[in-house]
Amino acid sequence: MRAERPLLVAMDLDGTLLRSDTTISPRTAAALDRVEKAGSRFVFVTGRPPRFVTMPLQPFGYQGEVICANGAVTYDLATASVTNLRLIPAAALADAATRLRQAIPGLGIAVEYPGGQVRDERYELGPWHTPQSMPWVPDEELFAGDALKLLGRHPTLPGDELLALAAPVAGDVVTLYYSGGVRLVEATALGVSKGSALAGLAGRLGLDAADVVAFGDMPNDLSMLAWAGTSYGVANAHPDVLAMVDHVIPGNDDDGVATVLEKLFP
Repeated sequence: MRAERPLLVAMDLDGTLLRSDTTISPRTAAALDRVEKAGSRFVFVTGRPPRFVTMPLQPFGYQGEVICANGAVTYDLATASVTNLRLIPAAALADAATRLRQAIPGLGIAVEYPGGQVRDERYELGPWHTPQSMPWVPDEELFAGDALKLLGRHPTLPGDELLALAAPVAGDVVTLYYSGGVRLVEATALGVSKGSALAGLAGRLGLDAADVVAFGDMPNDLSMLAWAGTSYGVANAHPDVLAMVDHVIPGNDDDGVATVLEKLFP
């Protein structure tokens, strides 16, 4: 564990900072308060789009920036405005979807636009969606513009296997990743990741990797964990994360992030 205090703390939300009930515990909230009182900053780095970050963060009262959609958008909660945006060009979106459909029969496709999600006929809704919140549209509408994310869900194949099949066929037009979604593979614009977005934010703050610590749990966190000067994986993390981080800490339901922050910011 580094001796000096980090100047920026980057944290994934689901499975890392948030408990399984998607809340921030009082202990974790107090630990984050220590970071700010010490004069350092923290930032949440999540796969969630901006519209889904308010619910877990509002009770905590956070009003800063959040890196959302796996790095595609940075959103300022205080002003409800986008401060950085990297979209998948419409042509690349359609190209990647075509390649994925051909390589993975049965794959359903959905697209995350800044204003919401749409899907094709095959894409299976998650338990948090309704046909109204993610309507079916034909391909000419599905790929009609630049998008935050491309999503593919399969009836049977797990996410790790989908990523292994998808990366060789479409990894040259989009950035593919697995975030833990059920039978789900996702993509952002080529070169866009949590790591690239965190590096960009740190650069705007005049910081470099040595000034940053990062916490995560899933393969889509790997780029962020690899870029940060010091990396932490919670005990409940994916095996690929546990294999590469500098430190393994208690799980998200055991306030693992808080245990580290309490030591870094005594």
